[in-house]
Amino acid sequence: MHLSKFTDYSLRVMIYLAAKPDELSTIDEISDKHGISKEHLRKIVHNLAQNALIESRRGRGGGIRLAHGAGDIKIGTIVRVAEDGFHIAQCFRPDGGDCRISGCCQLNDMFHEALNAFLSVLDKYTLADILTGQPVLFQRLGLFDFTHQTGQ
Repeated sequence: MHLSKFTDYSLRVMIYLAAKPDELSTIDEISDKHGISKEHLRKIVHNLAQNALIESRRGRGGGIRLAHGAGDIKIGTIVRVAEDGFHIAQCFRPDGGDCRISGCCQLNDMFHEALNAFLSVLDKYTLADILTGQPVLFQRLGLFDFTHQTGQ
């Protein structure tokens, strides 16, 4: 299975925002920290806001932040919101793709079971799980790691 860059970058945006829970962040800031184009990030931020995962404030002093606590946002939810359909094979497409045996072989059912298992594992973890005990992650993003600095 291969996740799209859109999903990868969506996860990076959400991790960044989770690392700064009490502050608004900007697309420019996230672009600089991750080396992702601002135009691509605008599309990602729009999608995350449309799906109520982040809040967006326009204008001077505006920015984005998580719409919920990091412990309440499951990784599986972010992946579902970012991925476009999970077309693992032709038979996953709504039109059955160009597979001549679509609808009469068991492969489709097996792939659906595997996809559900994959997402089920991701649903066990939240953004908070990614940040817990990760001082290097905070350092690489150029953020102050409160838990590491205070010894908690």
